[in-house]
Amino acid sequence: MRTARLAAAVSLLLLAHLPAPAQAATSPLSDAFTKAAAAFDVPADLLVAIAYAESRLDAHEGQPSASGGYGMMHLVSPGPLEKAAQLTGESADRVKTDTAANILGGSAVLASLAGQINRKDLAAWYPAVAAYSGAASDTVARLYTDAVYEVLNKGLTTPEVSITPSPVQPQRGELENARSFAQVISADYPAAHWIAASASNYTAANRTSVDRVVIHVTQGSYAGAISWFQNPRSRVSAHYVVRSKDGDITQMVRHKDIGWHAGNSSYNRRSIGIEHEGFVNNASWFTDAMYRASAALTRALCDKYRIPRDRKHIIAHKEVPGADHTDPGPHWNWNRYMQLVNGTSTPDPGNPKPNPKPKPPGAWSAVIDTPSGSTNWGTSDFSGQKYGKTYRFAKPAKTADAAWFTAKLPTDGKYKIDVWYPANKGYNTVAPHLVKGNTIEINQTVAGGSWQHLGTFTFTAGTQKVVGVSRWTTTPGYVVADAIRVTRVS
Repeated sequence: MRTARLAAAVSLLLLAHLPAPAQAATSPLSDAFTKAAAAFDVPADLLVAIAYAESRLDAHEGQPSASGGYGMMHLVSPGPLEKAAQLTGESADRVKTDTAANILGGSAVLASLAGQINRKDLAAWYPAVAAYSGAASDTVARLYTDAVYEVLNKGLTTPEVSITPSPVQPQRGELENARSFAQVISADYPAAHWIAASASNYTAANRTSVDRVVIHVTQGSYAGAISWFQNPRSRVSAHYVVRSKDGDITQMVRHKDIGWHAGNSSYNRRSIGIEHEGFVNNASWFTDAMYRASAALTRALCDKYRIPRDRKHIIAHKEVPGADHTDPGPHWNWNRYMQLVNGTSTPDPGNPKPNPKPKPPGAWSAVIDTPSGSTNWGTSDFSGQKYGKTYRFAKPAKTADAAWFTAKLPTDGKYKIDVWYPANKGYNTVAPHLVKGNTIEINQTVAGGSWQHLGTFTFTAGTQKVVGVSRWTTTPGYVVADAIRVTRVS
């Protein structure tokens, strides 16, 4: 009996010193999102996705973006920020500078835009997120909201907050028929899309020469910058905007016209401005894809206008006389950028020499929307998300039997490959795409009606099969082949 009591005592003593059962990891940031979501009945993952798309979860020490947005949730003042303060009872200054108050304010504003929807259904929030964007056009509202839903679809993992991947098929409502910004190609630079800035934000001209390229950082998101340049009250614009994640480029002012980007009228008249998505104090925005795409654009501009490819002629915004901006900031890697612009290394800035003669244009892009395929591949025009008039579809099978996109590539080099497909909940979740011996699996139940990045690959010049959409998958649902875009980057 005594032995039993002793054993029990020892057991209790050991149990007292065992670590407590593990609990789910939390952080002040994840707690802030959870509390804000509960307060206004908004999905927490949706709040995180908006914050990531807007700011990469960076509050920027209470400093506003170029378009006047504050905090992780990019609450713009005047307007949404003051509404957030009113709905939450917080002061406007606190919403600007306190992360938890800013997230709570973003949740309140988003909830006020939701209307009568099923709040547990992420797909149903699409129109509210589009309204939250404050975009100047339906085209940019869809660009913004698709970026948020891409975060939801792909998931997110950071040290402080995470999102489990969720195959959401968004209910776009009226925006389902909004023209995709990706379908209009720039006349000046075929690797870019075209969306015009407001005529109030640039000077119509007839320039035939320029001698400078000015490098900027948007201090905001890609969609936000495009929307801001479309807003007539902004009184600013640049010729180009480059996206962080994949180097996608949108042109907003024609080369012949004068963008209002440099803060110096003389430099505006003589230069082309290139904005890069991101913030100067956060290096994570400056991706390899962004550097390469921007350098290819700058190289093409230098070749076209006989601009020496050196740091006297390719300059930072902060180097413009009289400029009060600091972009592109300390995290911009000028050595790497100039090496990409020149193809080898930076020329001696003390001995700049004009290019002896124009080289072949650095820009080349093509869309192929007529894939070849066997009789097992049907043809349809059913989906409103299709590119062009029709697309191909086939049932899965234990055979490649691929539908191939063939392109004539002008030179040896690296090419960025994007794919377009209509999405449907009945399509395949692991549709295999074959590129240069690689298999990239695409979930075709989500993110339809927009360009999705497959990767950058090295090709030789000539006519060849570039992308094949294979039937070899054991997952149910049609495999779809609609269109690809091929863009030379180096």
